[in-house]
Amino acid sequence: MKPRRSVLACPGSNEKMMQKAKTLPADAVFLDLEDAVAPVAKEQARANVVAALNDSGWGLQLRTVRVNDWTTEWTYLDVTSVVAGAGARLDAIVLPKVTDPGQVRALDLLLTQLEKVHGLDVGRIGIEPQIENARGLRDIDAIATASSRVQTLVFGPADFMASIGMRTLVVGQQPEGYDTGDAYHHVLMTILLAARAHGLQAIDGPYVQIRDVDGFRRAAARTAALGFDGKWVLHPAQIEAANEAFSPRQTDYDRAELILEAYAFHSSRAGGAHGAVVLGDEMIDEASATMARVIAEKGRAAGMTRTTRFTPPQHRKR
Repeated sequence: MKPRRSVLACPGSNEKMMQKAKTLPADAVFLDLEDAVAPVAKEQARANVVAALNDSGWGLQLRTVRVNDWTTEWTYLDVTSVVAGAGARLDAIVLPKVTDPGQVRALDLLLTQLEKVHGLDVGRIGIEPQIENARGLRDIDAIATASSRVQTLVFGPADFMASIGMRTLVVGQQPEGYDTGDAYHHVLMTILLAARAHGLQAIDGPYVQIRDVDGFRRAAARTAALGFDGKWVLHPAQIEAANEAFSPRQTDYDRAELILEAYAFHSSRAGGAHGAVVLGDEMIDEASATMARVIAEKGRAAGMTRTTRFTPPQHRKR
């Protein structure tokens, strides 16, 4: 799948922000019909989102829309309006507050009917379930496998914190009194493990203190270190920090590509069919190649260019 290092949030009621989003270097943009839009503005926001998706000027960003959750009266019209009006330009639907797999299946069925009615390729529009409460986390494997359309699992920290009664009003910060470790580690690892077990991307939620870019960098670095693929951003100033945090360091990317080339050569007949070999000061084997492949694929997806090359021993100058 395409990278989602930075996923920029844009309220569907703010036409200016949606226009600006087209010019920004975020990997993905989600046009929001849920929390960022007041109830009285929902209907107009749908029309704004359809117009924005149909506008020219979009780059390579993935274009998604967050609809309202199934417990509201808005979900059906959110989905039908957006797919009917701009389905060919829509990559995925973000479904918030998912508590059980039936909600994902319901969206899948509705999307299938709409794609057939409007002449779209069936199954092309993806689904991104957002895990925002204890029930959703406990049923995460069933949610992840509820539809072949599921592409990512997204953490929604604010609603999740409220759902478990966490004592803090600052999204993403450690609650006062929790002075050892990370209060979110179990939640994040549960989401990450489910995503990896089922071949999905794992996306961290937002850091709401938009002027604290250093704080955003620290938060992004923590989830990137775990293995998450990206993070929601609420302000253009956070985009560069997210893209950097969820891309490999240049030295790591170069090393990963070098390991893959060296192992491919040395494990071949031409290279002696070795299962393990010394590269520099490091012993590498199949496990090393597996780890390197993860870093290399992330670097390639981010468009990185390597600065070193592997030269087989027999081709080295004497």
